[in-house]
Amino acid sequence: MSNPLIGILAGMGPRSTAPFLEAVYDQCQLQYGAKYDIDYPPLLVYSLPTPFYLDRPLDHAALQAAILAGLRQLESAGVSFIAMPCNTAHRYFEPLQRAIGVPLLNIVAEALRDLPSGPRRVALFATPSTLEAGVYQAGLAAAGHPWLHEPEWQERVTALIGMIKARAERGAVLEAWRGLTAAVRGAGADTAILACTDLSPLKPETPSGLLALDSGEALAKAVIARYLSLRRE
Repeated sequence: MSNPLIGILAGMGPRSTAPFLEAVYDQCQLQYGAKYDIDYPPLLVYSLPTPFYLDRPLDHAALQAAILAGLRQLESAGVSFIAMPCNTAHRYFEPLQRAIGVPLLNIVAEALRDLPSGPRRVALFATPSTLEAGVYQAGLAAAGHPWLHEPEWQERVTALIGMIKARAERGAVLEAWRGLTAAVRGAGADTAILACTDLSPLKPETPSGLLALDSGEALAKAVIARYLSLRRE
């Protein structure tokens, strides 16, 4: 395929879109040495408003329908494959993939693939809905990685995601991040999966002693790997 068109269903949440695009462009430089504007891939970004809420139960039928409508918009535009930089949306991954005719990359599978070999003691930083769906826990168990969880950590994570969505003062966000990472390290975690792309910009602020794996970065890596694979066909 001479010039694959990348589809990105973004906007979930809105402030996660720009960091994900930056991660995709970083991967262009890392994977094939993109330098000039012409070296970067064509991509179509659809920033989709969805009925997602941190502070109330989700209407899963409405949320899944909104996401599917967005995927079909990208499919109708002729994209070669689609990436969804939203972990919560992946609780519907299988029915969504069956409902469209182009490949849909899986952010959960890509994030788990980035885990080092050997058992890690893993904390998941995710929305309550992502944790409830269990999309990460099964993969961690299958790979022999213990999952560490405390309700108090989840309260911190949910509050932190809310702060980022509301564009809270950066100092307050960093203070909350440091408190969260200190808590999980103190309980014996050596790895944290940033299983919410709103948290991606905080990865560089992770203290030593805790390996932070960013699901958005893992998906961006897969996007460019798939793009290069299609170009070789």
